[in-house]
Amino acid sequence: MNALLVGVISDTHGLLRPQALDALRGSDLIIHAGDVGRPELLEPLRALAPLHVVRGNVDHGDWAERLPTTVRVDAGGHVFHVLHNIAELDLDPAAAGLAAVVYGHSHQPSIETRDGVLWLNPGSAGPRRFSLPITLARVRIAGGALRPEIVTLAK
Repeated sequence: MNALLVGVISDTHGLLRPQALDALRGSDLIIHAGDVGRPELLEPLRALAPLHVVRGNVDHGDWAERLPTTVRVDAGGHVFHVLHNIAELDLDPAAAGLAAVVYGHSHQPSIETRDGVLWLNPGSAGPRRFSLPITLARVRIAGGALRPEIVTLAK
């Protein structure tokens, strides 16, 4: 099987930067880990690749009510569990056979591996918060391995 590229974005808070779209171009699928901000941000992402989105704490209204709070995404035979706030995780990822847990909320990019499970927060691609960088993530899946990276869009 060829390599698969998963684009991961979160906490756009109503702002979809051109640099984010450029960084996600070429993705085989895209995950948005919540706090979209405005429903019209989803269309440009859907135009790039199949999109999986969860609702974040700033997502309100009819459009947001249609978004799930968690979603499982199969990417090349690897199951990604997606939610917005990691504090709301209600399962043991390793015991559940998950390859990855994807979350947002904190705006702090993070890549960790615990008990063989990738824990990935792409950070925030939206408006700057405090002195945190503007980031998203990509996960390349090849040869059965997950190779995550944080992509800095602005310091």
